[in-house]
Amino acid sequence: MKTCRKLACLLIVFMSAAPLFSQPTIAFLPEWKEKTDQSNIPDWLIVGAPVKAGVFRDRNNKDIILDNGLLRRTFRITPNVACTGFRNLSDGDELLRSVKPEALLEIDGKTWFIGGLYGQKENAYLLPSWVDGFTAHSGDFHCTNIEIKNLEPYLHWKPTRWASNSREPSGKTLTFVYENSLPAMKGIVIKVSYDLYDGLPLLCKRLSVENRSGKTIKINQCVNEMLGVVEEESAVVGRPGQMRKPHGIYMESNFAFNNAMLYDLSDQTTHWNTDSTYTSQVNYNYQTPCLLEVYPDKGIGIELAPDETFRSVRTWELLIDTYDRERRGLSIRKMYRAIAPWTTENPIFMHLVSTDPTQVRAAVDQCVATGYEAIILSFGSGLNMEDTSAANISKFRELAGYAHSRGIMLGGYSLFSSRRISDADDVIDPVTGKPDAAAFFGAAPCYGSIWGLAYAKKIKTFIEKTGFDLFENDGPYPGDVCASTLHPGHKNLDDSQWRQMEIQKDLYHWCNAHDIYVNAPDWYFLDGTNKIAMGYREVNFSLPREQQVILNRQNMYDGTWLKIPSMGWMFVPLTEYHGGGAAATIEPLKDHLKTYQMLMAENYGWGVQACYRGPRLYDTDSTLTMVKKIIDWYKKYRDILNSDVIHLRRADGRDWDGILHVNPALPQKGFLLLFNPLDHMITRSLHIPLYYTGLTATARVKREDGKPVEYQLARDYSIALTITLEPGGFEWYVIE
Repeated sequence: MKTCRKLACLLIVFMSAAPLFSQPTIAFLPEWKEKTDQSNIPDWLIVGAPVKAGVFRDRNNKDIILDNGLLRRTFRITPNVACTGFRNLSDGDELLRSVKPEALLEIDGKTWFIGGLYGQKENAYLLPSWVDGFTAHSGDFHCTNIEIKNLEPYLHWKPTRWASNSREPSGKTLTFVYENSLPAMKGIVIKVSYDLYDGLPLLCKRLSVENRSGKTIKINQCVNEMLGVVEEESAVVGRPGQMRKPHGIYMESNFAFNNAMLYDLSDQTTHWNTDSTYTSQVNYNYQTPCLLEVYPDKGIGIELAPDETFRSVRTWELLIDTYDRERRGLSIRKMYRAIAPWTTENPIFMHLVSTDPTQVRAAVDQCVATGYEAIILSFGSGLNMEDTSAANISKFRELAGYAHSRGIMLGGYSLFSSRRISDADDVIDPVTGKPDAAAFFGAAPCYGSIWGLAYAKKIKTFIEKTGFDLFENDGPYPGDVCASTLHPGHKNLDDSQWRQMEIQKDLYHWCNAHDIYVNAPDWYFLDGTNKIAMGYREVNFSLPREQQVILNRQNMYDGTWLKIPSMGWMFVPLTEYHGGGAAATIEPLKDHLKTYQMLMAENYGWGVQACYRGPRLYDTDSTLTMVKKIIDWYKKYRDILNSDVIHLRRADGRDWDGILHVNPALPQKGFLLLFNPLDHMITRSLHIPLYYTGLTATARVKREDGKPVEYQLARDYSIALTITLEPGGFEWYVIE
């Protein structure tokens, strides 16, 4: 990004000048009292933090401090605003080595810094005594006001289904308001906000631009976070891609796509750049990745009309206190539960392959009989949600009405991307100027085209008029750019990605506010979607059933390091999917009852919903009995089965494998699930780690629904448990 590469030079060139705005007062804030004893901070992953988020001032009225007992971020506010401290209170680590501007905007081709202080000559560390000597530059945007309020939800989620967390997060929001006195920027008001959450070492940063100038401006780029972070390692030679990134901060924004089913590979905004102003770094060519900047790769590129407001991406910053993979994953998973509680919804659904009214009603009746809660009319079922004709709406409104009368939710599948619409509506390749494989999936419509705008409107109309409860959106907008200058939803190539993303987000925000559950294979969790694929290879469901059983457990084991169970779906091909014939499918269900039971047990035991795709859930009384038994078992332990996973042993077909669910807030603190893939009985003595159950001295362990046995916890909070597993079987234990 050229704008950010100029930063080092600009920081050196800009010299001090007297600010033209008066400094906002902070005398009304409570004075911050430093707690020197940090030895008794509780583990927030087990008991949370007793301290609520607060906004404070220092005794000299020069600093504003955000503090929630787990995270502290300090801002010097005179002669301009700059972050001078960012500390993880759990381990005492300070993340910052130098001050940077609070944000950067490129407007009409020119770079503008938001806040910032100058004068730091040594960038390896920051002495508090230096800060009083720092100066501001009159050409930057200066803070003119400060706003503080309680944290408010940014989506209008109204939970009505089962969810393991139905509470919105709480905390405080601190906003710095900036203006610039230069004629070119007069009337441009910038607000930089920080949301500090209760109970987590987490804040969210974002900014808005209000155009009160009376003229149209172009926002080329927005860098909404700039941090001079302490480096992870010192390498005399090496390039940024070869060196480790600092582990102490995890960044996630609501601008992620590419179908990876993982955030890290979907992220489009986090950049670990080099910092040439850091001249005492060990790296000979100044290539240490220690400047953390957040901005969309392809820029913003939008024109902002008078009285319009631009809102940047939201960036969540979670402080990490460990290198341990499990603890890091638990931290990220707890963040999702808090900031996107809709991801903890987890309805029990099947994928129906027909829209014939008789078959749909029969499937509804089977759901009632087995305890299922929802039906998604699958791909290949014949559903067309783009058809908003009176006849089509009437048909599916009647079917939804029947489902609702029996307490069952009904929804459907719709494909957006991976399809060819027309030369006029597809994305245009910026190199060739033609719709020739310019898209991520080869061919795709532009969301800003006439067809794309109509698609979003038709989906809303169909859902609203039929009363559908669920929406499975395949191939949602994956970040395609479009060089068309004729599409009404964007102006040209520059703004095509940002504008298309806004259209997709608007649809998901609407669904979230209207209580529509959304499955989508791109990472739109932070804009209202509920579930993504757990992560699997689709053609593997054409393999023989026996292979699918073990592969599924591997996929779920891998997929729950960074996702909570309810965030990912799996797949069970009751009927043929991509191929494989009779050897790959479960139908006839009665003939493959053991495999059907194992697939259900491992999915529901993990707390994961699978797409049971076929025409029915059972075909005989014995099949009905088995399905109902599994669903009853799942519902009985639903809370703990939807709790976080501790990974014990990955399935490899050579020995036992299994996981442990943990939740210190429940009566059932743990749920142990073990599998034997071998063709003979095995007995093993296992080391079961119970630290994250919250138990400290003893644990009462029940094998399935048997009598409890009390165990003393070892000094590492573990117990030794001897287990015996039947050939090809599974067992479970409840820990209280």
